Amino acid sequence: MSVFGVSETEEEIYRHFLRNPDTPADDIHLRLHTDPDAVLSCLGRLRDLSLLHPTGPDGLISPANPEVALARLVDVRLHELHQELQLVTRSRHVVDGLRAEQEARLPPPQGVEQLEGLSAVRNRIDDLAFFARDEILNVEPYTKLSPENIARSRPLDMRCLQRGVRIRNVVVRAALQDPATADYLRELVSCGAGIRVAEDTSERLLVYDRRIALVPLDPEDTSRGALLAHEGGLVTNIIALFEKIWEGAEDLEQAVGRDTATSATRLSTIEQRVLRSMCSVGKDEAGARDLGVSVRTYRRHVADLMQALGAASRAHAALLARERGWV
Repeated sequence: MSVFGVSETEEEIYRHFLRNPDTPADDIHLRLHTDPDAVLSCLGRLRDLSLLHPTGPDGLISPANPEVALARLVDVRLHELHQELQLVTRSRHVVDGLRAEQEARLPPPQGVEQLEGLSAVRNRIDDLAFFARDEILNVEPYTKLSPENIARSRPLDMRCLQRGVRIRNVVVRAALQDPATADYLRELVSCGAGIRVAEDTSERLLVYDRRIALVPLDPEDTSRGALLAHEGGLVTNIIALFEKIWEGAEDLEQAVGRDTATSATRLSTIEQRVLRSMCSVGKDEAGARDLGVSVRTYRRHVADLMQALGAASRAHAALLARERGWV
């Protein structure tokens, strides 16, 4: 019960009275081999938490019903956590104050910095994302994000969105062919990010708060490093390039809808029938009988459709098919 703020001794005392309701507490310190004053303190706190209550003038003690007691403890703990969360979310002034200390000591960077190697670039991106206040602009021509890429990007992106930082990303259409990448992009949109899809682009750029721009030394090999521009005119030109790419791109939901509709039209007649059967018929035998094929053939079509949808199970496949308008 420590997760609810109940100490080990307090829990032991509460459990004792669950086993021995309506009994006195006179000798409980002997049973627990605990200091009498410590036991008195624990009894007082358990009464404050409404886990124990006296049942008469003779000093007998009765425990609260466990379900009622735990529900009360959950409410108290959630209230405490909510207050802590409010304190954390209001602590931005601490970061601003620390940043002001740093900026007072260091002169503002000028011109263009060269970052050598992928590690240096990633570390600087982490710093820039952490201190971003208003907006992050991004163009990335990746065709898929690995699970490691997503795991690294998610906390950075979510932290920015939760702080109210506006995110606008442009990706290439090929990225939508990877289910994990497409799902992550939709997750970002659901959290408030703006995602658009370009048919094709070779540009790679990041802009933070319209003051700092990051571009790779070699667009074909980002591991070589990057250039970090602080100079106003150069950053303005990079922003203009982003806006041009953004205006020529398509909203993610429209792009996904068009791609999935196109994918659905590529299904053969038998695949469309199998897909509808998957969403409405329970057993493979019944589905195969309705379609007039063998169970083995039916299951092969099901496996192919699950792979095309990137589904982990048949229920997942049916859900994805409905989301994409295939059925």
